[in-house]
Amino acid sequence: MRIERSLVIIKPDAVERGLVGQIIKHFEKADVHIKAIKIMNLDRKKAEDFYAEHEGKDFFESLVSYITSAPIVAMIIEGTGCVEKAREIIGKTSPQEAEEGTIRRLYAISKDKNSVHASDSKYSALREVNCIFNEEVNQVA
Repeated sequence: MRIERSLVIIKPDAVERGLVGQIIKHFEKADVHIKAIKIMNLDRKKAEDFYAEHEGKDFFESLVSYITSAPIVAMIIEGTGCVEKAREIIGKTSPQEAEEGTIRRLYAISKDKNSVHASDSKYSALREVNCIFNEEVNQVA
């Protein structure tokens, strides 16, 4: 396998509850390297762009409202097979269905407030990294 990059977002519920460090540790323990990190507030336009694939679905508005409700921590991660590895680390969307020890099983409040996002494919990773980090992405070595 070759080195990949992906995007991880620590969502508003986890940031507000002071879980950023604990969540980052899960990635570091799995030999996933953080190449860039920033805390930010997403504006509505950027959130709509980020969730564009869900536009028109009944949950689109709640996704946008939630992700713009408070600060997030966005990270570009890198490692061998990191897209798949990150998905394993975070667990299934619903905390009740997530494996023991995954971030969502440990920290999620609900299916909607599930504490963390990770790109679900190499294609999504490229699109999402560019959406959140835009011009900064070229500066990440």
